[in-house]
Amino acid sequence: MWLSKAAFFQEGKAIRGGIPVCFPWFGKNKENPGLPQHGFARTHLWTVVLEEERGDGVTHIRLQLKPNTDTLSQWAYLFDVTLDITISQALSIALTVTNRDTKPFEISTALHTYFSVSDIADISIKGLEGRVYYDALEAKDHIQKGDILIEEEVDRVYAHPCKTITLLDGDAKVELQQEGSDSLVVWNPWIEKSKQMSDMTENGYRSMVCLETSNVREDSKVLKPTESHTLKAIIQTV
Repeated sequence: MWLSKAAFFQEGKAIRGGIPVCFPWFGKNKENPGLPQHGFARTHLWTVVLEEERGDGVTHIRLQLKPNTDTLSQWAYLFDVTLDITISQALSIALTVTNRDTKPFEISTALHTYFSVSDIADISIKGLEGRVYYDALEAKDHIQKGDILIEEEVDRVYAHPCKTITLLDGDAKVELQQEGSDSLVVWNPWIEKSKQMSDMTENGYRSMVCLETSNVREDSKVLKPTESHTLKAIIQTV
Protein backbone atom coordinates (compact mmCIF):
# COMPACT_ATOMS: atom_id res chain seq x y z
CA MET A 1 0.00 0.00 0.00
CA TRP A 2 1.10 3.56 -0.73
CA LEU A 3 0.74 6.63 1.47
CA SER A 4 1.58 10.18 0.43
CA LYS A 5 4.30 11.81 2.52
CA ALA A 6 2.12 14.93 2.52
CA ALA A 7 -1.13 13.18 3.56
CA PHE A 8 -3.44 14.95 6.01
CA PHE A 9 -4.40 13.14 9.22
CA GLN A 10 -7.20 15.45 10.31
CA GLU A 11 -10.81 14.69 11.11
CA GLY A 12 -12.99 15.56 8.13
CA LYS A 13 -10.17 15.28 5.57
CA ALA A 14 -9.55 12.34 3.25
CA ILE A 15 -6.22 10.52 3.60
CA ARG A 16 -4.17 10.40 0.39
CA GLY A 17 -3.21 6.73 0.48
CA GLY A 18 -4.19 3.33 1.81
CA ILE A 19 -7.70 2.24 0.85
CA PRO A 20 -10.20 5.09 1.17
CA VAL A 21 -13.84 3.94 1.08
CA CYS A 22 -16.02 5.72 -1.49
CA PHE A 23 -19.67 5.63 -0.35
CA PRO A 24 -22.51 6.31 -1.04
CA TRP A 25 -21.43 7.86 -4.34
CA PHE A 26 -18.24 7.76 -6.41
CA GLY A 27 -16.80 10.96 -7.87
CA LYS A 28 -19.19 13.91 -7.89
CA ASN A 29 -22.73 13.54 -6.60
CA LYS A 30 -25.00 13.49 -9.68
CA GLU A 31 -27.81 15.44 -8.01
CA ASN A 32 -25.68 17.92 -6.07
CA PRO A 33 -22.09 18.35 -7.40
CA GLY A 34 -21.34 20.64 -4.45
CA LEU A 35 -21.32 17.72 -2.03
CA PRO A 36 -17.98 16.11 -1.09
CA GLN A 37 -16.18 14.09 -3.76
CA HIS A 38 -16.62 10.32 -3.31
CA GLY A 39 -19.21 10.66 -0.55
CA PHE A 40 -18.76 10.95 3.20
CA ALA A 41 -17.48 7.52 4.30
CA ARG A 42 -13.78 8.25 3.73
CA THR A 43 -13.86 11.35 5.97
CA HIS A 44 -15.99 10.05 8.86
CA LEU A 45 -14.85 8.25 11.99
CA TRP A 46 -15.85 4.58 11.99
CA THR A 47 -16.49 2.42 15.05
CA VAL A 48 -14.42 -0.69 15.73
CA VAL A 49 -16.94 -3.45 16.51
CA LEU A 50 -14.71 -6.54 16.30
CA GLU A 51 -11.02 -7.36 16.74
CA GLU A 52 -9.76 -10.93 16.72
CA GLU A 53 -6.47 -12.79 16.38
CA ARG A 54 -7.21 -16.27 15.12
CA GLY A 55 -5.11 -19.32 15.90
CA ASP A 56 -4.15 -19.73 12.26
CA GLY A 57 -2.31 -16.40 12.25
CA VAL A 58 -5.20 -14.44 10.75
CA THR A 59 -6.13 -10.99 12.05
CA HIS A 60 -9.73 -9.82 11.54
CA ILE A 61 -11.03 -6.32 12.22
CA ARG A 62 -14.57 -5.07 11.57
CA LEU A 63 -15.42 -1.39 11.34
CA GLN A 64 -18.93 0.05 11.20
CA LEU A 65 -20.46 3.28 9.93
CA LYS A 66 -24.03 4.30 10.75
CA PRO A 67 -26.10 7.37 9.82
CA ASN A 68 -25.73 10.57 11.78
CA THR A 69 -26.86 14.17 11.45
CA ASP A 70 -24.10 14.96 8.95
CA THR A 71 -24.69 11.93 6.70
CA LEU A 72 -28.45 12.51 6.68
CA SER A 73 -27.94 16.12 5.63
CA GLN A 74 -26.04 14.88 2.56
CA TRP A 75 -27.90 11.64 1.81
CA ALA A 76 -31.31 11.17 3.40
CA TYR A 77 -31.27 7.40 3.86
CA LEU A 78 -30.80 4.98 6.74
CA PHE A 79 -28.07 2.41 6.21
CA ASP A 80 -25.61 0.09 7.89
CA VAL A 81 -22.08 -0.21 6.48
CA THR A 82 -19.40 -2.60 7.69
CA LEU A 83 -15.80 -2.97 6.57
CA ASP A 84 -14.21 -6.36 7.25
CA ILE A 85 -10.42 -6.34 7.09
CA THR A 86 -8.71 -9.74 7.15
CA ILE A 87 -4.92 -9.95 7.17
CA SER A 88 -3.03 -13.20 6.50
CA GLN A 89 -0.96 -14.22 3.48
CA ALA A 90 -3.42 -12.01 1.60
CA LEU A 91 -5.19 -8.79 2.51
CA SER A 92 -8.97 -9.00 2.20
CA ILE A 93 -11.21 -5.93 2.37
CA ALA A 94 -15.00 -6.42 2.26
CA LEU A 95 -17.43 -3.50 2.23
CA THR A 96 -21.01 -4.52 3.04
CA VAL A 97 -23.86 -2.04 2.64
CA THR A 98 -27.33 -2.81 4.02
CA ASN A 99 -30.42 -0.74 3.33
CA ARG A 100 -32.10 0.05 6.68
CA ASP A 101 -34.54 2.50 5.15
CA THR A 102 -38.15 2.02 4.04
CA LYS A 103 -37.38 2.89 0.41
CA PRO A 104 -34.79 1.71 -2.14
CA PHE A 105 -31.56 3.63 -2.68
CA GLU A 106 -28.77 3.60 -5.25
CA ILE A 107 -25.11 3.36 -4.29
CA SER A 108 -21.92 3.83 -6.29
CA THR A 109 -18.96 2.60 -4.24
CA ALA A 110 -15.25 1.86 -4.46
CA LEU A 111 -12.30 0.58 -2.47
CA HIS A 112 -9.91 3.28 -3.69
CA THR A 113 -6.73 1.23 -3.29
CA TYR A 114 -3.36 2.99 -3.63
CA PHE A 115 -0.63 0.55 -4.68
CA SER A 116 3.01 1.41 -4.03
CA VAL A 117 5.32 0.91 -7.04
CA SER A 118 9.06 1.30 -7.58
CA ASP A 119 8.56 3.69 -10.50
CA ILE A 120 5.45 4.31 -12.59
CA ALA A 121 7.53 3.96 -15.76
CA ASP A 122 8.38 0.34 -14.90
CA ILE A 123 4.92 -1.12 -14.26
CA SER A 124 2.25 -2.78 -16.37
CA ILE A 125 -1.28 -3.91 -15.55
CA LYS A 126 -2.79 -7.12 -16.94
CA GLY A 127 -6.37 -8.36 -16.97
CA LEU A 128 -8.07 -5.55 -18.88
CA GLU A 129 -7.11 -6.36 -22.46
CA GLY A 130 -10.03 -5.90 -24.86
CA ARG A 131 -12.23 -4.30 -22.19
CA VAL A 132 -14.23 -1.17 -22.82
CA TYR A 133 -13.25 1.73 -20.59
CA TYR A 134 -14.65 5.19 -20.01
CA ASP A 135 -11.93 7.85 -20.12
CA ALA A 136 -13.02 10.53 -17.66
CA LEU A 137 -10.48 12.98 -19.09
CA GLU A 138 -12.00 12.76 -22.56
CA ALA A 139 -15.55 11.74 -21.59
CA LYS A 140 -15.29 8.98 -24.20
CA ASP A 141 -15.32 5.19 -24.36
CA HIS A 142 -12.31 3.27 -25.68
CA ILE A 143 -11.17 -0.35 -25.94
CA GLN A 144 -8.02 -1.36 -24.09
CA LYS A 145 -5.30 -2.69 -26.38
CA GLY A 146 -2.70 -4.83 -24.62
CA ASP A 147 -1.43 -4.20 -21.10
CA ILE A 148 -1.93 -0.84 -19.39
CA LEU A 149 1.17 1.35 -19.22
CA ILE A 150 1.06 4.64 -17.32
CA GLU A 151 2.71 7.37 -19.38
CA GLU A 152 0.36 10.28 -18.67
CA GLU A 153 -2.56 11.21 -16.46
CA VAL A 154 -4.99 8.27 -16.32
CA ASP A 155 -8.57 8.35 -15.02
CA ARG A 156 -10.53 5.40 -16.39
CA VAL A 157 -13.43 3.12 -15.48
CA TYR A 158 -13.13 -0.36 -16.99
CA ALA A 159 -16.29 -2.41 -17.50
CA HIS A 160 -16.34 -6.20 -17.03
CA PRO A 161 -12.69 -6.62 -15.98
CA CYS A 162 -11.15 -10.00 -15.35
CA LYS A 163 -11.80 -11.12 -11.80
CA THR A 164 -8.04 -11.13 -11.21
CA ILE A 165 -5.98 -8.06 -12.14
CA THR A 166 -2.19 -8.36 -12.10
CA LEU A 167 0.17 -5.48 -11.34
CA LEU A 168 3.71 -6.17 -12.62
CA ASP A 169 6.54 -4.09 -11.16
CA GLY A 170 9.92 -5.41 -12.28
CA ASP A 171 10.23 -8.85 -10.70
CA ALA A 172 7.38 -8.16 -8.27
CA LYS A 173 3.83 -9.29 -9.02
CA VAL A 174 0.70 -8.32 -7.11
CA GLU A 175 -2.72 -9.81 -7.77
CA LEU A 176 -6.02 -8.06 -7.09
CA GLN A 177 -9.07 -10.32 -7.01
CA GLN A 178 -12.54 -8.79 -7.05
CA GLU A 179 -15.90 -10.02 -5.81
CA GLY A 180 -19.24 -8.25 -6.07
CA SER A 181 -17.71 -5.92 -8.64
CA ASP A 182 -17.98 -5.61 -12.40
CA SER A 183 -15.99 -2.40 -12.80
CA LEU A 184 -12.45 -1.24 -12.02
CA VAL A 185 -11.05 2.28 -11.80
CA VAL A 186 -7.43 2.94 -12.83
CA TRP A 187 -6.03 6.30 -11.72
CA ASN A 188 -2.76 8.22 -11.65
CA PRO A 189 -2.78 12.05 -11.41
CA TRP A 190 0.54 12.51 -13.24
CA ILE A 191 2.52 15.76 -13.12
CA GLU A 192 0.18 18.74 -13.50
CA LYS A 193 -2.68 17.44 -11.36
CA SER A 194 -0.23 16.43 -8.62
CA LYS A 195 0.95 20.03 -8.44
CA GLN A 196 -2.61 21.07 -7.65
CA MET A 197 -2.89 18.66 -4.71
CA SER A 198 -1.68 19.97 -1.37
CA ASP A 199 -1.42 16.40 -0.02
CA MET A 200 0.73 15.07 -2.89
CA THR A 201 4.50 15.59 -3.08
CA GLU A 202 6.03 16.75 -6.37
CA ASN A 203 7.10 13.29 -7.51
CA GLY A 204 4.54 11.28 -5.53
CA TYR A 205 2.73 10.21 -8.69
CA ARG A 206 5.80 8.21 -9.74
CA SER A 207 5.53 5.81 -6.80
CA MET A 208 1.81 4.97 -6.89
CA VAL A 209 -1.09 3.74 -8.98
CA CYS A 210 -4.71 3.27 -7.95
CA LEU A 211 -6.58 0.10 -8.91
CA GLU A 212 -10.02 0.57 -7.42
CA THR A 213 -12.43 -2.30 -6.93
CA SER A 214 -15.76 -0.63 -7.58
CA ASN A 215 -19.46 -0.50 -8.38
CA VAL A 216 -19.51 2.60 -10.59
CA ARG A 217 -21.32 3.87 -13.69
CA GLU A 218 -23.49 1.03 -15.08
CA ASP A 219 -22.24 -1.19 -12.22
CA SER A 220 -23.89 0.93 -9.50
CA LYS A 221 -26.32 -0.98 -7.26
CA VAL A 222 -29.91 -0.36 -6.19
CA LEU A 223 -30.70 -1.89 -2.80
CA LYS A 224 -34.25 -2.52 -1.64
CA PRO A 225 -35.14 -2.23 2.07
CA THR A 226 -33.21 -4.86 4.14
CA GLU A 227 -31.15 -5.84 1.06
CA SER A 228 -27.32 -5.98 1.30
CA HIS A 229 -24.43 -5.91 -1.13
CA THR A 230 -20.76 -6.78 -0.50
CA LEU A 231 -17.87 -5.34 -2.50
CA LYS A 232 -14.63 -7.24 -1.87
CA ALA A 233 -10.97 -6.92 -2.82
CA ILE A 234 -8.33 -9.56 -2.12
CA ILE A 235 -4.71 -8.47 -2.55
CA GLN A 236 -1.63 -10.69 -2.47
CA THR A 237 1.87 -10.94 -3.82
CA VAL A 238 2.59 -13.98 -5.99
